[in-house]
Amino acid sequence: MKAIVYRRYGSPDVLEYEDIVQPAPKDDEVLIRVRAASVNPADRYFIRGEPYVVRFIMGLSKSKVKRPGVDVSGLVEATGRNVTGFRPGDEVFGSCRGSFAEYVCAPESALVTKPGNVTFEQAASVPVAAYTALQALRKGHIRAGQKVLINGSSGGVGTFAVQIAKSFGAHVTGVCSTGNVEMVRSIGADHVIDYTREDFTRSGRLYDVILDNAGNHSLSACRRVLTPTGICVMVGGPYRGVIPLLARMTGAAASSLFSSRKVVMVLARASKEDLAVLRDLMETGKVTPVIDRVYRLGEAAQAVRYLEQGHARGKIVITVEPDGVDQLPVR
Repeated sequence: MKAIVYRRYGSPDVLEYEDIVQPAPKDDEVLIRVRAASVNPADRYFIRGEPYVVRFIMGLSKSKVKRPGVDVSGLVEATGRNVTGFRPGDEVFGSCRGSFAEYVCAPESALVTKPGNVTFEQAASVPVAAYTALQALRKGHIRAGQKVLINGSSGGVGTFAVQIAKSFGAHVTGVCSTGNVEMVRSIGADHVIDYTREDFTRSGRLYDVILDNAGNHSLSACRRVLTPTGICVMVGGPYRGVIPLLARMTGAAASSLFSSRKVVMVLARASKEDLAVLRDLMETGKVTPVIDRVYRLGEAAQAVRYLEQGHARGKIVITVEPDGVDQLPVR
């Protein structure tokens, strides 16, 4: 089978499109014929081996073959003997290792059935970004009627966060660049701030929950626009090194000790239960994945390069078969 592999850390140029042995499912696994996968910032860090702790996770050996990709959607090809929830032919989506491939094995516990009203490309865009958004909003104790601000509302996590927050009954403000204002408004934001024209931390408006995907404002600035019991949840932003990251985490924890306005960080975890919630939201039309670009499997390096530019609107998807390409631009 064809798959994307890399043997050394570096730029997307280290990615190779090769023939490798097709995997066989273990007792609790499902073999998936991959139809689509999506690209996440974590893929970029694993490919580049940055920060260096990633290299201990992935392996220090230069000759070890590594495979990128976590999000997947496709058809069940075969099942392990202990699998009871799926059978060959089922359409599924979820998480695995090495999803940039024609076939991949995933634990039964990491998959749910794909809704019939979304494409494989849309389903593949969901797992990491959408459960990050869902878990972050829960961390903010979101409730109906609250005022919620999504900083970085046009990216992968942001586009899901806007729609999920609306499904909770919140009044949602999105923050994005000029070119994305109409798109963010179209997915349900009640108010959209163009950050090139207005700084939301100086607007005087207060929010019950801030979900910060961008990390482009200080903690004190974000706390300034929280209600007295508001919560700022940090989930992303540009990586500037381990020390600045630790300093920001420490600052968030310290500031929350002496104030009713809390600043917390969230590291999302894979969750079958959350995937089921997201499946239901898509099935009922409350959440529709936003896809910027679709690349073919052999163009994975181009997809990662585009991710690194930091301007994607929604998700970047890799399609393994041509189905759905007529509906989505391949670039």
